[in-house]
Amino acid sequence: MSRLSRLSLLAVLGGLLAAAPAAAADPNPWRESRTWNIAHQGGEDEFPSNTMYAFKQAMKVGADMLELDVGVTKDDQVIVMHDTTLDRTTNGTGTIASHTLAQIRRLDGAYWFSRRGEHYGHDKRRAAYRFRAIATGKRKPPKGYTRADFRVPTLRELLRAFPRTPINVEIKGRTKAEGVDEYLTNARVLASLLNGQPRRDVIVVSFKQPAVDLFHELAPQFPVAPGIDGAASFLLGGVSPGDGVVAFQLPITYVLNGTKLNVTTPENVARAHEAGYAWHNWFGDGDADTPPTWRNLIGWCVDGVMTARPRAFERTLQATPNPAACGG
Repeated sequence: MSRLSRLSLLAVLGGLLAAAPAAAADPNPWRESRTWNIAHQGGEDEFPSNTMYAFKQAMKVGADMLELDVGVTKDDQVIVMHDTTLDRTTNGTGTIASHTLAQIRRLDGAYWFSRRGEHYGHDKRRAAYRFRAIATGKRKPPKGYTRADFRVPTLRELLRAFPRTPINVEIKGRTKAEGVDEYLTNARVLASLLNGQPRRDVIVVSFKQPAVDLFHELAPQFPVAPGIDGAASFLLGGVSPGDGVVAFQLPITYVLNGTKLNVTTPENVARAHEAGYAWHNWFGDGDADTPPTWRNLIGWCVDGVMTARPRAFERTLQATPNPAACGG
């Protein structure tokens, strides 16, 4: 996903962190001496975005953690999908919120995925879409997989399939709409679902700080990462990013009016660590999700990299150990 908008209020940062308050004495379980391979959307450049096939493949190639996005259907079911509409990745059209789960379950979640060029472009030859029609039963799935692995999954299904895998969940809404009502609705539904889960290895984040705050109020046992307001409070003023926060999730750079601002630097990562927080990176429009960048991030001791290429990232990670100074 392109999540640069999450940093719109942080652009003036210019790569500088203010002094942060002391963190709790307890160790942060999201701090690791080894940079985690976090499969963004299950690794959307290598596998079809946010499908069970992608998540299973990502774990096979070395991912430590899964990153995913959730939306809520017309009948209040939590599904795993990056966009707020069905058009880009499936053979459906319209918003998630205007469809029931039964309607979405009939769709092909890998319909527009291709390994060539723009991975979700709609203008390629039919042969480029190698996973198309598996979900609908017109083609056989790869060995070891089922038709269901290529449909749009529910979050409940994913939690059940990966009971011991850390999972990062982003609450989505209609990002172009005014206000935060849909984000808040989705936060309520997500909290209701997760409150029935005994696990605590799920971290929740949203672009909208009110959604993070509401989720934390309703499900305080789950850790969170801040939205715009919480991150800005810490990065610009040195105050707490919010209750329940265990990690920052930020891009490497942010471009404002043609000027590139450095957000992730060795100094900034170290200062966040000193305050007791983990640091996870995602890739904005100005950041390259490539080995040279990965090696820099590993050397800077970031705790996790949300990569669209978990197979390739793992090869780089194996060849580029974290410096001994990183420590958990």
